[in-house]
Amino acid sequence: MPSTRSLPGFFLLLCLLAGPGRAAPPAVEPNPEAATASTDKTLVSARRWMAVAANPLATEAGVRMLREGGSAVDAAIAMQMVLNLVEPQSSGIGGGAFLVVHDAARGKILSYDGRETAPADIRPAEFLRDGQPLPYREAVNSGRSVGTPGLLRMLELAHRKHGKLRWASLFAPAIALAEEGFPVSPRLHAQIAGNQGLQAQDAARAYFYPDGRPAPVGMRLRNPALAEVFRRIASEGAQAFYTGEIARDIVQAVRSHAQPGTLDLSDLAGYEAIAREPVCGTYREYRLCGMGPPSSGTLSVLQILGVLEQHRPAAMRPGSLAAVHYFAEAGRLAFADRDRHIADPAFADIPVDGLLDPGYLRARGALIDGRQSMGTAEAGDPPRVRVRAGSSEALEIPATSHLAAVDADGNGISMTTTIESEFGSKIFVRGFLLNNQLTDFSFKPVDADGRPVLNRIEGGKRPRSAMAPIIVMRDGRMFLLIGSPGGSGIINFVAKTLLAVFDWGMDLQQAIALPNMGSRNRGTELERGTPLEGLQEELQRMGHRVTVMPMPSGVHAIMAADGKLLGAADPRREGVAAGE
Repeated sequence: MPSTRSLPGFFLLLCLLAGPGRAAPPAVEPNPEAATASTDKTLVSARRWMAVAANPLATEAGVRMLREGGSAVDAAIAMQMVLNLVEPQSSGIGGGAFLVVHDAARGKILSYDGRETAPADIRPAEFLRDGQPLPYREAVNSGRSVGTPGLLRMLELAHRKHGKLRWASLFAPAIALAEEGFPVSPRLHAQIAGNQGLQAQDAARAYFYPDGRPAPVGMRLRNPALAEVFRRIASEGAQAFYTGEIARDIVQAVRSHAQPGTLDLSDLAGYEAIAREPVCGTYREYRLCGMGPPSSGTLSVLQILGVLEQHRPAAMRPGSLAAVHYFAEAGRLAFADRDRHIADPAFADIPVDGLLDPGYLRARGALIDGRQSMGTAEAGDPPRVRVRAGSSEALEIPATSHLAAVDADGNGISMTTTIESEFGSKIFVRGFLLNNQLTDFSFKPVDADGRPVLNRIEGGKRPRSAMAPIIVMRDGRMFLLIGSPGGSGIINFVAKTLLAVFDWGMDLQQAIALPNMGSRNRGTELERGTPLEGLQEELQRMGHRVTVMPMPSGVHAIMAADGKLLGAADPRREGVAAGE
């Protein structure tokens, strides 16, 4: 497998030089324990095809499909099934996903919505007690947080349109691993050990805590129950999951929980994945296309880039005070708009064109003061807004996964997949976990001023998401496939990486390894253990409320340039890229 190695100049690239007109802040010695060391991962080069996922076993499953002549969608399905097994804390058939596809023969980008839906019988006050929101942990670790899973219906739809190999063959790697066992990774062990809610569920405790202890690193963990589920789905299609015994067991687990939910067999049987028009926008010579509402991810990334464009980010050095300040301020503006204007388009009129209107973005960007933080941004009034809605306070917790693939025919996929928080609802059924996606809704249906919140809970509705699987085109050709896990932080992780590639001349691996930063319209966040910590005092003097915190992105990306495919995996996680 040919590869190219990134230069180990990570910290040199992050010299903390100020933008134009500012004195350089003092240099900060790198923390050797930082999770962003560029030497952890290298840029991988290939000629024919490429796959990248959050676990080497998943990447290998994708490689196998591509080697057998499969499509990028075939590779995605095989990788997802293995991820369900080896990275169960992040995604799986009990959850949902968004998929963006570049169809090379048609020269077209398509997107598929496999987001979970709220049960038809859910109450508007599902997450309220005496008019106040439930504690988040209590809401998550319950049957009431489980939405109707959408992943399998979405993958089946995409396979009908873009698959080349037999559906059943795509499950073979995962079935073999489930039967024979796979070694518990350091990341999985750490997350099992640190998760209290998982131990409270009998079925989950029996699987993840053999002998009463967290499954140790390297232990061969077998999941015959999941192998049997995979066999049924492989031979009978997604219908085997949405009806019959498996569906009954899912509903029984949700309804028999100490805090039961309202999920019903009719919700599962009636679920439909949706083929949607992608949301597209331009930044310099690039055209970015990705998932639209109910995801806010692509819209918010495009807003951040569009707001920054007038401030000439290429003139700012990565890691400088100016770069962090402007990036954080752009994030505040994008998140303010996101929280007010974006939800499921089946339940609200979403002003997509207005939010990306060049004049509107210029006006929003003009609100940024280069010397002082705005603190908390207010949502704007983009063109074509029809309803004055309230702002949502929904949380999105980072337990998600991202994968990408390019096949020998030049087709590409970018897919972000999730069960929402770490280990989802903790409800374990037939070897897989159920999501807690309904906690992505706003718990309160109206804001403090009595205005309806667009992202409020309603039966059949899809909760807003920050997932941002994106395909970037340049000169009419596929250039970059990108996305990340990370809850609402996904938006900043993806936007930072794109900015580093587009404006700062970094290769893909360097751009991903660049320390994370930004704002979600709360504080200004800096990645712990990186040189950015040295900017804390200066940012505070500019009015930023700074939080230094772990920011474990999982950006995975593939670039097509100069007749080659270049794959990169985030050094903060266990993923790898591979190709031939």
